Amino acid sequence: MRRLDRVLFLLFLSISGIVGAQKPMRVGTTTANFLEYGYGSAACAMGDAYVSMTGDVSCVYWNPAGLGYLERGEALFSYQPWIVGIKTSFVSVGIPLQRIGAFAFNVISVNYGEMDVTTVSRPEGTGEKFSPSDVAVSISYARKITNWFAFGSSFKYIASNILHMKASAMAVDLGVIINTGFYSVTGRKEDGLNIGMSISNFGTKMRYDGIDLLRLIDILKDEEGNYANVKGKFALEAWELPVIFRLGISAKPIINRLGEIVLSVDAIHPNNNCEYVNMGVQYSFRFSTTGTLYLRAGYKALFMENSQYSMSYGGGIKLNFLGNREFRINYSFRDIGILGNTSTYEMIISF
Repeated sequence: MRRLDRVLFLLFLSISGIVGAQKPMRVGTTTANFLEYGYGSAACAMGDAYVSMTGDVSCVYWNPAGLGYLERGEALFSYQPWIVGIKTSFVSVGIPLQRIGAFAFNVISVNYGEMDVTTVSRPEGTGEKFSPSDVAVSISYARKITNWFAFGSSFKYIASNILHMKASAMAVDLGVIINTGFYSVTGRKEDGLNIGMSISNFGTKMRYDGIDLLRLIDILKDEEGNYANVKGKFALEAWELPVIFRLGISAKPIINRLGEIVLSVDAIHPNNNCEYVNMGVQYSFRFSTTGTLYLRAGYKALFMENSQYSMSYGGGIKLNFLGNREFRINYSFRDIGILGNTSTYEMIISF
């Protein structure tokens, strides 16, 4: 058995090992879980099966190695209204530099809306308002070592704010993509099967701190002459980030002069849940020399017990302009069961 055949065999074993209902484990044991929402309209429409995919700058969230396949500068702007009024946005700007690699600057921001300040004595509210928020800022670098192998990494700063409480952490993403050239229907290596692997959010723990932890304490209430109303401070536990290991493949079983079909499968191992599988498909149709239409569908969290995720759908259009520039608009729709539906709106400009 050739070395690449062994790699593919082990990959299919890891995916098949997940088949069967998986029970959740360690749920609720991590913080900054906005890092695992999923960003990028194309990926969300394909059921988050994107670790081996390349094609736009949104791949830095799923696998920073995909940035190494960037052929021109791109700016991505994505807006995703989440459940219960949560609003998220993702902005990424990537620039390839010849013989050096590609760099990207990325920002994920989450706004949880305005809430009332309540206390034990005033459960109906004090009249004050606050707006919790999260943000992750990262710098990514990737490079194609050869025409079939690319690696990438992202270094990120994560911050969270709740009233007068703040927390922060540092983390790194690492990934590789291997273009095997296997099963290419055209005979060209770039149309062959891709293997992608990544680990996301591996870093320090987050611990909330702030003036809301200060309380006035009288440690000896039954004694006179001691210091009453001494300032005491609660010491909170530190929480892990949601570390995610992704392993997946993608292939193009159909390619012709009008378009192509891409199939993608990812096996996911998170540190705050059970393993599961994501699957997606993308069909691209070149309707003229100046444009391409995309149709996408997928399914997230296959084989997870009591998963609220189901089918996701989406599409987009790419317009080609003079000067090798492109303009893309993408949309995705996702059903999350009892939590409702979410949509992602995205615009990509190349320069």
